[in-house]
Amino acid sequence: MDLEQKYTLSVQALKDYATQAGFTDVVLGLSGGIDSALVAVMCAEAFGPNHVHAYMLPGPYSSDHSISDAEELAANLAIPVEKISIEGPYEAFVETLSDAVGGPLSGLASENTQARCRMVCLMALSNAFDWMMVNTGNKSEAAMGFSTMYGDTSGAFAPLGGLYKTDVFALSRWVNERAVAAGQIPPIPEHIIVKPPSAELSPGAEDEKALGIDYETLDKILIAHFEHGKPAEEVVAMGFNPEEVGYAIRRTNSYAFKRAIEPPFPDAKFY
Repeated sequence: MDLEQKYTLSVQALKDYATQAGFTDVVLGLSGGIDSALVAVMCAEAFGPNHVHAYMLPGPYSSDHSISDAEELAANLAIPVEKISIEGPYEAFVETLSDAVGGPLSGLASENTQARCRMVCLMALSNAFDWMMVNTGNKSEAAMGFSTMYGDTSGAFAPLGGLYKTDVFALSRWVNERAVAAGQIPPIPEHIIVKPPSAELSPGAEDEKALGIDYETLDKILIAHFEHGKPAEEVVAMGFNPEEVGYAIRRTNSYAFKRAIEPPFPDAKFY
């Protein structure tokens, strides 16, 4: 399936799901990252810019460029965007839990609490205004359990849920090229596409370093094994590092419990 088909099917599935559920408007978090950027493009196309409500939700480790990148994207798409800091809610949880955990939150407890603060804000807006919350996760990270339960696994529908991270990069470039060909401004700022992906939940964090494997290698392994049914030894015979193959397969199998709570995504065979 080519990029245009993947994009069109994802947008149509998002629109159909929301319409069937009775929603005319959607809400999503704009992180300044590539996943939420591509989802915002899809939402603007599916519902029209005035029906897309984007929120920047900076936390204690958010970078300045995340805000400026998200603002530039929103301006390019002509979608309204507002900023709600999660630092207050996060610090309230840190204080409330300090006795129970024996001090300040750290590690995964700190990172996941930040993600859940964002989910609470977006769901409150969803409930207050009857907007459907759109999930911005992709298939690579869902497979590896690289997500926060009841945080960035939340949302009513995940238009990228059937697409791997390398598809997200390819589709982001494709939508920009499509815009240029039509004489329009490319919607996704170049900096969003080229900067290292990061959830910005701790100082200096980068997603590929946290995963322990680069997305290009990961996706090829996952597609070969889980999409095409090749056993691990055949995947290794394709030229991949045996340790990385074993790691990707083991980790994907171990995180089935997280994938069980991921939102619905387009019902299409992309690979």
